Amino acid sequence: MSDSSWTRVPPATGRALVPGLMSSLDPLLRAWLPRQRWFAGKGLPVGEFRLTSATELVPPGGRLGPLGLLHVLIDVTQPGRPADRYQLLLGAHPLLPSALVRAALGPAVGGPYDGLTLYDAPHDPRLAALLLERLRMPGRIGRLRFTTEPHAQFPPGLTPRVSTAEQSNTSVVYGDAFILKLFRRVSPGANPDLELSLALARAGSRRVAEPVAWFEADSADPAGDGEPMTLGVLQRFLPGSTDGWALALASVAEDGDFRAEAAALGRATAEVHASLAAALPVQELGGEALERLAAGMTHRLEETAAEVPAVRPYAAALRAAYDDLAKLGASTGARGTVTAQRIHGDLHLGQALRGPDREWVLIDFEGEPARPLAERRRPAPPVQDVAGMLRSFDYAAHHSGNGAWAARHRDAFCLGYAEVSGADPREQPVLIRAFETDKAVYEARYEARHRPAWLPIPLSALARLATAVPSR
Repeated sequence: MSDSSWTRVPPATGRALVPGLMSSLDPLLRAWLPRQRWFAGKGLPVGEFRLTSATELVPPGGRLGPLGLLHVLIDVTQPGRPADRYQLLLGAHPLLPSALVRAALGPAVGGPYDGLTLYDAPHDPRLAALLLERLRMPGRIGRLRFTTEPHAQFPPGLTPRVSTAEQSNTSVVYGDAFILKLFRRVSPGANPDLELSLALARAGSRRVAEPVAWFEADSADPAGDGEPMTLGVLQRFLPGSTDGWALALASVAEDGDFRAEAAALGRATAEVHASLAAALPVQELGGEALERLAAGMTHRLEETAAEVPAVRPYAAALRAAYDDLAKLGASTGARGTVTAQRIHGDLHLGQALRGPDREWVLIDFEGEPARPLAERRRPAPPVQDVAGMLRSFDYAAHHSGNGAWAARHRDAFCLGYAEVSGADPREQPVLIRAFETDKAVYEARYEARHRPAWLPIPLSALARLATAVPSR
């Protein structure tokens, strides 16, 4: 397939798709979009849809016969929350195969796809293969820009399959070579998953699944401040790997000794932090910055206590953790006292893969998807990642009813981290208590909303943290 076969697609919106496109998509999206697990506004009525971009990658009736592929960026408004922007890749065909019925939005009525059934394209192996073919050839189609790392090799005959592991995105695995992560909820600016993975790979880190290609929407969006919007990243796939969550649960169930693996994971985390600090800017947080950080944590606690009654008995004592953080800032004034750098941002056992060589690799550097993109790209103390992993060990232990397991493996992780970093995270008791408390508060709100049966897990941590008094 030559690149010229793509550049013949008319720019921006292909066959003048905008007129009539939204009127035909609107009823289909209202029924389909809220059912998707990556849709952020579940439980709220959908207001209106605004089409931001429509790019026809393959027109129906073209070189793929009746099969078509449409890329759409759409803004969704809902009461009580800012508008969310979603990326949709839609297949179009007059007669959908039975294997794709579950991916169907439904038949379009009117508009440029009148009479065709629209469906979620990543589930179609033909269209998923087409995306891989496009990613291996740098260039533009309308507002979309495709980039490939130099010297990237693309083996032929890679069979695509949709991963079942993603929650906030959709991933397509190609044979045992690559995995393509398609970001569903997108924002103007570089996604940290591409930004940080690329920085680590170019620095020679062995703790990352390096990106080989990606695609973006250009900066024509006035809200983008000139930055492209990351839409998808193709990375090296890690066949034969097992995530840390599965390994930890197996160890907990047997009351096993996972401490060597936990220490190795601590060392890997510290290596990633060191590589990011060397590749990207580092700053010192002075008193005002730490006070703002503590104020944000206090605000999240107050919101959670108002929403989750079970948190309220601990709220007053938990504020002490944030008060200590604010006092740490007040005691230093404008002087920098805490180092901040780019970090993973949502580190837990499920974000670490142990390969057949027993080495750990960290994945999914996009941070907590619910947080604004600008916040996820902001430098933060590395202890935030450490606190997230400590909470994950706690989750694994309590999820299986073996609370004694957690303390041993939390300690092992910190000791491994100290071997590489030169400092045990537990030597920063004010910081680690504040960040662990903030994470447990977030977990309590999440579990109350989505998994009430799991709420006792973060509540147990909040009870412990409410009584913890760090040495100063």
